[in-house]
Amino acid sequence: MIAVIQRVSQASVTISGQVKGEIGTGFMILLGITHADTKEDIDWLSKKIVGMRIFNDDEGKMNLDLKAVGGSILLISQFTLHASTKKGNRPSFLEAAKPDIAIPLYEQMISQLSADLGHPVQTGEFGADMHVSLLNDGPVTIIIDTKNRI
Repeated sequence: MIAVIQRVSQASVTISGQVKGEIGTGFMILLGITHADTKEDIDWLSKKIVGMRIFNDDEGKMNLDLKAVGGSILLISQFTLHASTKKGNRPSFLEAAKPDIAIPLYEQMISQLSADLGHPVQTGEFGADMHVSLLNDGPVTIIIDTKNRI
């Protein structure tokens, strides 16, 4: 599982001209799920995300987490994070999980993040053509791959 976490002042996702999810201060997260991901990846990643101390304290030091700043999460599924570009110019997405595996894991991630954060997570729609808008604060962008946690 790969998460691209962007610290934002605001973010939203629009589907067919309608806003599906939006947040103010918080994290806009692109989440890529592979066929080898498990519930253990979800539990570890969710705790890592919610505990990520990348908001500035009163001294300007990155020392505060989402809860400390009253932040929110906008979670967007993105299978292209598992693109292989080794051969040719057309990416291969063989490592990305098929919907029958990815959708339940994505839904579990939504539930786990909501539980760990203490309030609902905003989302896009799995498999939809989405337009994501965000104002990256910093900019701060962190990439976490659950396969590199050891």
